[in-house]
Amino acid sequence: MTNARDGSWLTPEPNKLRVLHVEDNLLDAELVAQALRKGGFSFSVVVVQTEAEFERELQARRPDVVLADYNLPQWKGMEALDVLRRDGLDIPLILVSGALGDVTAVECIKRGATDYVLKDGLARLPEAIRRALQEKVLRERQERSDAALRESQAQLEALVHSALDAIVGKTLNGTITAWNRGAEKLFGYSSSEALGESLQMLLPEERANEESDILARIARGENVEHFETVRVRKDGKNVDVSVTISPIRDSGGAIVGASKIARDITERKRAEKKLAEKMAELARSNADLEQFAYVASHDLQEPLRMVAAYTQLLAERYRGKLDENADKFLGYASEGALRMQSLIQDLLAFSRVGRVGAARGRVDCNAAMEEVLLTLGPAIHESGAVVTHGALPVLWTDGPQIAQVFQNLIENAIKFRGKEPPA
Repeated sequence: MTNARDGSWLTPEPNKLRVLHVEDNLLDAELVAQALRKGGFSFSVVVVQTEAEFERELQARRPDVVLADYNLPQWKGMEALDVLRRDGLDIPLILVSGALGDVTAVECIKRGATDYVLKDGLARLPEAIRRALQEKVLRERQERSDAALRESQAQLEALVHSALDAIVGKTLNGTITAWNRGAEKLFGYSSSEALGESLQMLLPEERANEESDILARIARGENVEHFETVRVRKDGKNVDVSVTISPIRDSGGAIVGASKIARDITERKRAEKKLAEKMAELARSNADLEQFAYVASHDLQEPLRMVAAYTQLLAERYRGKLDENADKFLGYASEGALRMQSLIQDLLAFSRVGRVGAARGRVDCNAAMEEVLLTLGPAIHESGAVVTHGALPVLWTDGPQIAQVFQNLIENAIKFRGKEPPA
């Protein structure tokens, strides 16, 4: 034990309890030290008698606990509590006094004393100190928890406030309790204009009951799925929004309100409408094209049938009566007319695809390719093109259409060929 008049703290051992004792009677101070030793404490203690000594020792080394006699010649022990508060120190102060009435003791506890122990009952002092230190640890934990919670709340508020989407809090009767910058931008109302107002101000007349119905479902504990709707801005214009609603619960788990996240989908709705218009326009164009293909192929069949018939008649009647080239040319003309008939029939069938669907079956792509090469023989010969292909598969598809694909590819290759042969 050290007396403040003789010197400051002795260097304490690690984990020693540091005690600052406000006491004018050194014998009583020794009795307190004996009680601490009997209580199992390893401690260092400094005894002070005046406020100046008390403040000097506080600055020199923070104690873990302050013990103070209630009545001293120059000041009172409770005044030590005022010093601790003035310096912003959370250090337990226990009154150790010879006589302290119940009323006075209660008043001291109310003012902030941690506990009180009478000098004729010092056996209770160690337990009072342990309890005071435990309470301090709990307070510090609670303060850290509260600080972390405040920081988390501040971060959450900053996140909500800076979110691009509108985030709105509301009570179960529809009163607005939270309104972020996203809501200000989306709906046009400032936070001061919106808070405390009813959400009805955002509803168009045809949806006047929508919010009340949703809040009633929230109050019953029902889930409200994401939905799209229309709201009214401050300027009176409608805005398409995508809405997600979640319940707000109090500490006991009771539903006390709802939070709404609303996103402006006006541009998306406009794009969807434009796309639908384009699709309708494309459908009309396709219908017109199908009709044209049907009419054109139908009208071409009769004159082509006559060409094919008379060509075949000439070939049959004059075969062998003209020179060899004439027979060959008549054969080419007859085959070309027949292929043209086949193509027109395919075009007619294609025009009906959108209405009745294409006839599908097993198609040998090798045979289809040979037929195309035969049809394009004059063009291939004239251009000097060489067409090669590997083994082609058998597909379940529309035969005329796959042949048309091959024909288009080869015709385009011939038409758009370069001057030099490919490397």
